[in-house]
Amino acid sequence: MTESLKLPPTLNANRRLDRWVRINADGTVTVRSGKVEIGQGIVSAMAQIAAEELDVDYTRIRMLPVDTAQSPDEGSTSGSRSVEEGGSSLRQACAEVRDLLLQAAGQRMNASLEKLEVDDGTIRLRGSAQTLTYWALASQVDLAREATGQVQPKTRDELVKTGRSLPRLDIPAKLFGAAFIHDLELPGMLHGRVLRPPSYRAKLQYFDDDAARARPGVVAVVRENNFIGVVAAREEQAVRAAQAMAKLAVWREHDDLPDETALSEFLRAQPAEDEVLSSKASVSAVSSVNLAATYNRPYLAHASIGPSCALAWWHDDMLEVWSHSQAIFPLRAELAKILDMAAAAIVVRHAEGAGCYGHNGADDAALDAVYLARAVHGKPLRLQWMREDEFGWEPFGPAMTVKIDAALDAGGRVARWDQQIWGNRHLTRPGRHPNPGLLAAWHADPSITPPPAIDMPIAMGGGGQRNAVPYYDFPNERVVNHAVQPTPLRVSTLRALGAHLNVFAIESFMDELALAAGIDPVEFRLRHLSDARARAVIEAAGQKAQWLANAKGDGVRGSGIGFARYKNIGNYVAVVARVIIKETVRVEHVVAAVDCGRVVNPDGVINQAEGGIVQAISWTLKEQLRFDRTRISSRDWDSYPILTFDEAPTIETVLLDRPDEAWLGVGEGMVGPTAAAVGNAVFNAMGIRVRTLPITRERILAAMEQ
Repeated sequence: MTESLKLPPTLNANRRLDRWVRINADGTVTVRSGKVEIGQGIVSAMAQIAAEELDVDYTRIRMLPVDTAQSPDEGSTSGSRSVEEGGSSLRQACAEVRDLLLQAAGQRMNASLEKLEVDDGTIRLRGSAQTLTYWALASQVDLAREATGQVQPKTRDELVKTGRSLPRLDIPAKLFGAAFIHDLELPGMLHGRVLRPPSYRAKLQYFDDDAARARPGVVAVVRENNFIGVVAAREEQAVRAAQAMAKLAVWREHDDLPDETALSEFLRAQPAEDEVLSSKASVSAVSSVNLAATYNRPYLAHASIGPSCALAWWHDDMLEVWSHSQAIFPLRAELAKILDMAAAAIVVRHAEGAGCYGHNGADDAALDAVYLARAVHGKPLRLQWMREDEFGWEPFGPAMTVKIDAALDAGGRVARWDQQIWGNRHLTRPGRHPNPGLLAAWHADPSITPPPAIDMPIAMGGGGQRNAVPYYDFPNERVVNHAVQPTPLRVSTLRALGAHLNVFAIESFMDELALAAGIDPVEFRLRHLSDARARAVIEAAGQKAQWLANAKGDGVRGSGIGFARYKNIGNYVAVVARVIIKETVRVEHVVAAVDCGRVVNPDGVINQAEGGIVQAISWTLKEQLRFDRTRISSRDWDSYPILTFDEAPTIETVLLDRPDEAWLGVGEGMVGPTAAAVGNAVFNAMGIRVRTLPITRERILAAMEQ
């Protein structure tokens, strides 16, 4: 008997093969994954993986949207783990399905498996004209069985489709319309809007329900404590009613937010849970140079171009919900808990929304829709947030501060490294705490308190710890995370979590140390790296960018480099950025070298790399949530600017394919190295070090004065 393989975790949790694959008589293959499409191209990558293992043409694969009734439960789509987790599970499931089909064909042809070969779903007996197709065998092969782990997926030499740039399946609908949840329309659908409080801890003092119900087109007004919503026949009627309702409400507010201009001081003064992330020591070297620096980032919004949206429909003793949540199974569990319903009576269906890469308002909008749809039982309801709702109420990426104190020995190597991090924990996704994690639940029931932010208990860092420990070879090192307990603003996961500022700080400080040692920044990094794959991406990026050792900027133009291995166990990324500084900083050109192990679709990897780079540049140069002592003041694109199309740089991506290595993620790994490369390029151009993000004209002028 073949020795069983260890099943990938998400396949082990969803062993039924028919949960993953169905062979259809019409010559197509239906594939379900538990990982959702949020703009990262995962639907296409999964289709390519399935086509590879099943030996069918890519065009035969039919990827179905994820829903809780039929799809495998793979938790959340996050952490750049979709191919690593979901791809590994689908690959094994498809390998076992292919083996079952071959066994059935072997019985029909009276032949051993070694004598059979497959081409696009047609099984041939070598040396014979006999053939059978998957489609003819479909009714005879029962996939309502569990994966066994006794089938070996294809080896490197057997791969045909992996590593090819096949067209993305999700693009046509996005180009020609009706791709997104915002476009979804159900028969007889009504429309809803929610009137939010003006600030976090505002309490409703007065509201005129009758005047609200008298508005044109209004079907229902839902009011429960601080939760107020309106249902109307048409969307514009719901919008106008909500705007009028805002004038009918009186709130009591509190000025209990911190001083936005002194966030670093605020964080360092708060109670915190201290965690030693790394502590190692060797024989102390004699220090010749000592340096210290502190780096900061503000609260950041997801700033999705399309606001959060959801549909809900109560009918026939069940509830159907459409959401662009990244975690539809936990969302279903949260809804069941809040509504005191059996989870089996709720179906959550994923529909694409504007990408956010983290926990934005998608899950909250789902509960909003559910509450409003309950008031019009039997009618489907579409609920969309307004732009001011999105900026005012979504969970933000936490503000952070990183302080590094280090020393160089006489040979210009790091002799000591001491690093401290301050910031809130990063996770308040639904389903992680006994308290409901959805906004409307707190507003409807004052006895419910928002759950505290947590970090995932994972080795690679589930929050502010992510990429906190430098990947370099330092003999004496101490890294401490101060998990700040008070959370004055609502926070949760944002792309890359703590890796954004941690890598920015580490890589900025590596440049500062290189300058102090009189060593080129690329050479300085290579001296402290023994991992050959890490060295390879730095060397590849430097070569492609035509890096000149110890080259200085001219006061206007400059180049900088940043490196990281995401989570210290994921993909390797090195980025070289070239900036031009006039009225503002502009990134002209970026070169990125990426090692994400085995590449499924090169074009898909490049898409993800480019997207991560552009978002990181936006964070680095522009984005900052503004607020006063009472309210969030960033409520539109003027008060929260993001990178525009004409500000995006040209990008060259070098892929270091490792066909014998495991799949690793892409997008999140780009964030920290890009931010650091831009910051280092600004210093290279002007000799000015800006350590607080974003790097704006005002901060450069302030640094010049210092």
